[in-house]
Amino acid sequence: MNRAGLQRRRPFRLALAALAAVTLAGCTTGGAGGESAGNRRPEAARFYGQKLAWKACGELRCARLTVPRDYAHPDNGKTFVLPVIKAVADDPDRRVGSLVYNPGGPGASGVSDMKADGSDVFGDAVRARFDIVSFDPRGVGGSSPAVKCAEQDDDQEEGQAAGPGPITPRTGPERARALAEADAETAACVRSSRAVLPHVGTEDAARDMDVLRSALGDRKLTYLGWSYGTSLGTSYAEQFPDRVRALVLDGGVDPSLDWRQRALSQGAGFRRAVDDYAEHCADVAGDSCPGATPEEMSRLLDDLYEQTAREPLPVTDEDLYEVDSRTLLDVVTAAMYSPEDDWKDLSRALAAAREGDGTEIAELAESDGPATAGAGRRAARGARSAENDDEAIVAVSCLDVPHPRTAGPYWKALGAAEKTAGVYGTSSVVDELPCKNWPAGTARPHRVEADGVPPVLVVGTTGDPATPYQEARSLADQLPGGMLLTYDGLGHTAYGRSNACVEDAVDAYLVDLKRVRPDTTC
Repeated sequence: MNRAGLQRRRPFRLALAALAAVTLAGCTTGGAGGESAGNRRPEAARFYGQKLAWKACGELRCARLTVPRDYAHPDNGKTFVLPVIKAVADDPDRRVGSLVYNPGGPGASGVSDMKADGSDVFGDAVRARFDIVSFDPRGVGGSSPAVKCAEQDDDQEEGQAAGPGPITPRTGPERARALAEADAETAACVRSSRAVLPHVGTEDAARDMDVLRSALGDRKLTYLGWSYGTSLGTSYAEQFPDRVRALVLDGGVDPSLDWRQRALSQGAGFRRAVDDYAEHCADVAGDSCPGATPEEMSRLLDDLYEQTAREPLPVTDEDLYEVDSRTLLDVVTAAMYSPEDDWKDLSRALAAAREGDGTEIAELAESDGPATAGAGRRAARGARSAENDDEAIVAVSCLDVPHPRTAGPYWKALGAAEKTAGVYGTSSVVDELPCKNWPAGTARPHRVEADGVPPVLVVGTTGDPATPYQEARSLADQLPGGMLLTYDGLGHTAYGRSNACVEDAVDAYLVDLKRVRPDTTC
């Protein structure tokens, strides 16, 4: 769980509009697909029978979906109520059905994403033939209840005011401090959300998506998930293979990796992405690049990490924090998600930092720009999100993947991570520490088991920092009939930000179920 998260693009900080209520239609087997087979309990039938009460919210339509909080006990009266949103098909006479999407995370609000024009990334052919639908997963955003973490007490805040610890804790006191910070974070979340935390895992969120499919009136699910959304789609395929019409998994996450393998994989992905930045900066950012050669670029970054570790860079705006090494790391890694959008701003900020002025770096860290594209909670020292993506990314990640309960394995992994990826690797390992004392889930790393699922399209980007390409390739290999579409490019995920080759292939699959030929590269 790198705190950079697994998001398609920056989480938009928009307030949710009022959403309509749902009505439960009683204990029936209604809905397009009726009551599900397999792991569904009969008591869940009433949730499948509900009808969404759509109301206008701007140019979109909004509703609420009620799902059991605990699928093992769906009739105990405890539920999640999830906001749902849709953009109606442009050509309703030729409508295929609904297309549900998840923008990533974990912790990203699908409702906020769509209100910020998230559905515009879909091609014209898809928008014409499908109602584009998204939702806030259980515990996320406008979900009721949502994961919340208690505010830190005065003593904790005073300790943080003294400055953060190093990116790579090496000494006994440094490691003790890192553990104390992680344990305090865990305790704050458990204190506020103890009853919710065991129920926000991806497996249950995928079950919610089947209830949503039924409430939408679709016999089978058409779905596109970016980044973490690929985990959600994979889980759906495993639990409901006969309910799948089409799945696109862009920026694939390999479910067979354990916590250590995931941290090392993502750390190495960001290390390669920063190397790509040094190599290709001039191609993307032009004259704004702060170095004339890749070697000069790399040397500048190394020097700035060393400098900010010794003493934060000053800023000219009194409302901004000084730039320490963690803030610098957040801004650099977050800019790797969308080079076409963020490399110019990053380059100008690094050039100013070279002259001793950290203001532009600090501004990026406080904005909805690169530093919040996925840099998660580390970048949010100065301002909290109006939503709870910071809390949810930890809650879901820690529940989904088992973690060691003692500190030793983390420190052992730290050495391997530093050797392969430097600060990008060690930060990925340190980010796992809150999971040490987190309430444990039942999920385990495993290879995909989805016999009977129709061909699934996995999209992988060769220069992806957050979901490295080899994970997409592995996911496609694990899925029965899995198809891999390769985007030879930079940045995180491909559909909606790459080229017409990718868009055409994905659209043809979604609309007409056209298969992608093996070894197709865009």
